[in-house]
Amino acid sequence: MKKIIIAIDGNSGCGKSTTAKMIAKRLSYRYIDSGAMYRAVTLFFIKNHINIEDKDEINQALEQIEINFIIDPTTKENLTLLNGKNVEDKIRTLQITQHVSEVSRISEVRSFLVEEQRRMGKEKEIVMDGRDIGTVVFPDAELKIFMTADLKVRASRRQIELKEKNEVIDYQVVLDNLAHRDYLDSTRKEGALKKAKDAVEIDTTNLTIKDQVNRVYELFQEVSAVQNQK
Repeated sequence: MKKIIIAIDGNSGCGKSTTAKMIAKRLSYRYIDSGAMYRAVTLFFIKNHINIEDKDEINQALEQIEINFIIDPTTKENLTLLNGKNVEDKIRTLQITQHVSEVSRISEVRSFLVEEQRRMGKEKEIVMDGRDIGTVVFPDAELKIFMTADLKVRASRRQIELKEKNEVIDYQVVLDNLAHRDYLDSTRKEGALKKAKDAVEIDTTNLTIKDQVNRVYELFQEVSAVQNQK
């Protein structure tokens, strides 16, 4: 069976990361969380008081950043490493969520991370999720998926995720944050969130994670069958 790249794009809270992780595990593919990479850069910028209006300062900061992923031997979950340190929990806080979109809009940051993401995908057999994976990072990916969901449903899901991480945030705050991120993600000049022309859209509003994974697996089988005939 030929190796392929699965690119999953969509808004925050639509279930794309969880689905991507589970389908990668099912296929024994490598999972790359592109959003975690932007969050890691955001964390570094905040911790080091980087002026995001100063290009020289940004470029100097990027030279000091190394991002990797490992599997936790106990939980089997993906962990994000920033310069060798596990920052998985730190990059999932509301503070990072509130700033990641503005950092993601910086062209120097996008160029740096897109290059890293393409390097990770050279051998294929990966599942990567984000905002511009099927449009910018891997426009030739064999399987492209675009996930959507109702904003209120996404806000409820995100609030539950934060609560599980011991962050109790008011629902309206989460809703407003997601709406603002949607606006920033869809209007930025580079790597804006949009559906690739050949992407399959999946509305997850009324789907369970299991439903989502099964749907992606069906699409994978269809694409693989075509690829193997070439």
